Amino acid sequence: MHLNRGILLSGGMDSIAIAYWKRPSIAFTVDYGQKSAEGEIRAAKRVSELLEMDHHVIDVDCSSFGSGNLSNNSPLSIAPVPEWWPYRNQLIITLACMKGISLGISELMVGSVKTDELHRDGSEKFYSKISDLTEYQEGGIRITSPAIHMDTIELIKISKIPLSMLYWAHSCHTSSQPCMNCGGCRKYLYVLQGLGIEQ
Repeated sequence: MHLNRGILLSGGMDSIAIAYWKRPSIAFTVDYGQKSAEGEIRAAKRVSELLEMDHHVIDVDCSSFGSGNLSNNSPLSIAPVPEWWPYRNQLIITLACMKGISLGISELMVGSVKTDELHRDGSEKFYSKISDLTEYQEGGIRITSPAIHMDTIELIKISKIPLSMLYWAHSCHTSSQPCMNCGGCRKYLYVLQGLGIEQ
């Protein structure tokens, strides 16, 4: 376990697999007003218990600024994907760093994979730029994205996460219970199928 390393733990497959693989000591889950927050927190809390991570839930209601599937608002015309929320990753990284600096973290991991490059704030270039910004400031927290060159199936195989833990993942974008219709739920089913797991 790495004592000065934290992770943004959304409770989805990617962040759970990275947590198992890299073993940070601290996990942050942000409720920024997304419709799926309760399910994300439930999954992240259970995984944090299993991995003996110190779990912190950060609650900042930004729902009035939301867009698309994750919110109760219509998607903006510039949205690259239905679940896009303006400046979301910048927001949750900043909030996690604000909490993490008081806990002494030197690194914050994020759970993005290569398919997240569909939106700019899921890209390697974005994480490089925001890491430059957080490292420049007091505390010098480095932002890393260990799986940015992998897809989710590759990540799960490399992490060697047991299926019993992976099943805790909450991937739905629209609810705290799986809707089985949104992009997040479809990805969950696709990944399980790709791993040869029958549903």
